[in-house]
Amino acid sequence: MNLVLLCGGIGGSKLALGLYQQFPHANLSIIVNTADDVDILGLHVSPDLDTLIYTLAGLANRRQGWGIQGDTFQALDMLKMYGHEAWFRLGDRDIATHLARTHWLRQGLTLSETADRQRRFLNVSAQILPMTNDPVRSSIETHDGWIPFQDYFVRLGYTVEPTGVRLDGIDSARAPTEVFESIARADRIIVAPSNPVVSIGPILAVPGLRDALVESSAPIIAVSPIVGSQAVTGPAAQLMKAVGMPASACGVGIAYQDFLDLLVVDASDSQAQTDAALMGIEARATNTIMSDARSKRRLARFVVEASLS
Repeated sequence: MNLVLLCGGIGGSKLALGLYQQFPHANLSIIVNTADDVDILGLHVSPDLDTLIYTLAGLANRRQGWGIQGDTFQALDMLKMYGHEAWFRLGDRDIATHLARTHWLRQGLTLSETADRQRRFLNVSAQILPMTNDPVRSSIETHDGWIPFQDYFVRLGYTVEPTGVRLDGIDSARAPTEVFESIARADRIIVAPSNPVVSIGPILAVPGLRDALVESSAPIIAVSPIVGSQAVTGPAAQLMKAVGMPASACGVGIAYQDFLDLLVVDASDSQAQTDAALMGIEARATNTIMSDARSKRRLARFVVEASLS
């Protein structure tokens, strides 16, 4: 069975791990958001790629969902002594990843090739596919002007009101051939419960990628990251409102409606199925909260099996 997952962030990595463990013999290809990438002191940092690969490799910090379990921050502490800002928390082992990636990129490898090396060295068997090898960066509009996404998300802790979202470089970006090949051979395509604006949105905005999903004959299932009017984690609800999307599970379905076959909503969200039906969106309910390994595998099984009936 060929499974394709579109994902970004912690929620996406949780479902990726559920699929990876529940269907160990499937060919799992994961298309990952790279619009969150950032340059830190000359190092190319790819937060969503790293969170995903660390999670599948069993290295991720289990409490916070990102970074490496048991990592230390001595390099960061030393950088602070030299007067550098340290709001973007890079652990010592994490820095090794960014050093390796930056070195490979300077040698002429693409971001896709560095991701493939990274996952192979960390013994991850899933295919990891950055959405593009070209530089695309999310920016957030606030009442004080535009700021880079990581400033909004990490430095300010998404405490300022967003009023718009922009994807710099998206018009000239191209998806790697492997991305389109994975979609073409897919038996199931799953959209993770990731932020629909800044995690899934950039993937869909890469020229040609959304069209490939519309044309796919595989069932496409999305899991909503919104329960009621709130995101399970992160600023998805605020950002949805900022771009004129309803901050609800139905709003997620509307964002994907041109290619979506099934929307999975949380069982506690009693209004979600009714609202989806009114919009012509098929929805099914289950517990979408992934609090442990068992719940991740259970949701993965539900999503794949729901596409069979």
